[in-house]
Amino acid sequence: MSYVSTHGTRVVPRRAPIANAGQLPDCVGGFGWGADDWAKLRRFLILGSEGGTYYASEFVLTRANAQAVERCISEDGERAVGEIVHTSEQGTAPRNDPALFALAMAAGTGNERTRRLALEMLPRVAQTGGQLLRFAAFVEQFRGWGRALRRAVGRGYAALPVDALAYQAVKYRGREGLTHRDLLRLAHPAASVSAGNPETEISAGHATLFEWIVRGTAADRLPPLLEGFALAQAAATPARAAALVHQYGLPREALRPEHLSSAEVWSALLENMPISALVGSLGTMTRVGLIAPGSAGTRQVLAKLGDRARIRDAQVHPIQLLAGLRRYATGHNVRTPARWTPVTDVIDALEMAFCLAFENVEATGKRMLLALDVSSSMAVGEVAGVRGLTPRDASAALALVTAAAEDRCEIVGFSAGESAFRKRGRGRIPGRADGLAPLDIFPCDRFEDAIAAVSELPFGGTDCALPMIYAQALGREVDTFVIYTDAETWAGRVHPAQALREYRAASGIDAQLVVVGMVSNGFSIADPGDPGMLDVVGFDSATPRLIASFAHGAL
Repeated sequence: MSYVSTHGTRVVPRRAPIANAGQLPDCVGGFGWGADDWAKLRRFLILGSEGGTYYASEFVLTRANAQAVERCISEDGERAVGEIVHTSEQGTAPRNDPALFALAMAAGTGNERTRRLALEMLPRVAQTGGQLLRFAAFVEQFRGWGRALRRAVGRGYAALPVDALAYQAVKYRGREGLTHRDLLRLAHPAASVSAGNPETEISAGHATLFEWIVRGTAADRLPPLLEGFALAQAAATPARAAALVHQYGLPREALRPEHLSSAEVWSALLENMPISALVGSLGTMTRVGLIAPGSAGTRQVLAKLGDRARIRDAQVHPIQLLAGLRRYATGHNVRTPARWTPVTDVIDALEMAFCLAFENVEATGKRMLLALDVSSSMAVGEVAGVRGLTPRDASAALALVTAAAEDRCEIVGFSAGESAFRKRGRGRIPGRADGLAPLDIFPCDRFEDAIAAVSELPFGGTDCALPMIYAQALGREVDTFVIYTDAETWAGRVHPAQALREYRAASGIDAQLVVVGMVSNGFSIADPGDPGMLDVVGFDSATPRLIASFAHGAL
């Protein structure tokens, strides 16, 4: 045995903790720094916990995150609610469900002041009818329907303009076994107007609409959309449904299911379809024949996806575009047997739209080395609850964005292949041990090419110290190391934080390390006590900009 490799202070193997550094054991037998509860809260709000990870089931991961959220609420409820509202309003999370769940927990388990604040913030977090329904399903797990909750839900409905609420009532008729009729009967907001009285803050227009939702009562003052909805439900032919879509601006959910197999109906829907709905409907529009090589429908779709202003104004999260790209390119829906033949021009347009979401990313001018964890654990689970989008996929996408922005950027992946770089003692030894291999990811690559580049490597243990060892051994001059990982690693004869310090000492470069966590677990390999190390929650359009700011010393 080697005594030096088993126990030391300057060089400590990943299977042992650095002395007096406050490290904790992770899920796989290694040691790292545990994220505090506030960091766990932010990770959960942005990444969620759907799908679990390679080492933790969805149940275990969700429970661990929920317990961290609960501790934050208990420690400082106002701060916790502020974090929830900020994440929801800034659009940093691909999905709003984690924020709705955390707000429901605050409204049900916090102290009186926290519960009151959480309910006051409900209209700012639940901004659609569908989100109100999700919140109601969550909050029932933590409390009953008291007066404060009824008033808060009533305010949530009142915060939406009448026309917008009518649209929501038609588009999101039910979620989690609840309907708007159920919520309005529970909340029973007042039906008259009385200035200054919170019990009667509902306008006459709202009152009429509520009557229609709860009792189906027809009235002359109802928004025209509801008239169109009633006519569409009675429409006998797809042609009649398409005409009503043109006339009333109806969403897809307002139509009868049998009419949604018509290209004519989808052509009418496409005219005013929001970008997020467009991305989610590409497969169906291709299957019914509206999208086909060279068709008018295809040209219309390409124009919408290539419109910078439309993409920016819609505030479409990049992960929605990435998920849509992956789903459309596969030619089938994982939840249904529906299949289609993807149109290449549409795939290209989706990739371009994805890049547009990052168009404000500026080059740092720094020398960067990106290292991607491509191990088996990165191929399991879902990023932010997006079915089929793994942490490995997301890391490849972010690497593409960085490669396009940076002139001096090298990209490598952790590999066990015979040609991979590895370091033992003072030599470079071939074999099957953990190592690094160059990744063929270039700025002009298609997304699927990047995925292939990270999927075709033989997997080994992920030794996150290797990027620094690699740079030191080969004389690479690196200002910023960036590692994309799930942090569930144990491999290596030295901790990454120690390898970074060794590289700084040997090279004379005050190098930085950015660790981009791709799942919502509680671990990091970045030393929180080192100002040259940054722990980032990715995946978000702000992630490359945040890395650039850190590289510039702005953080």
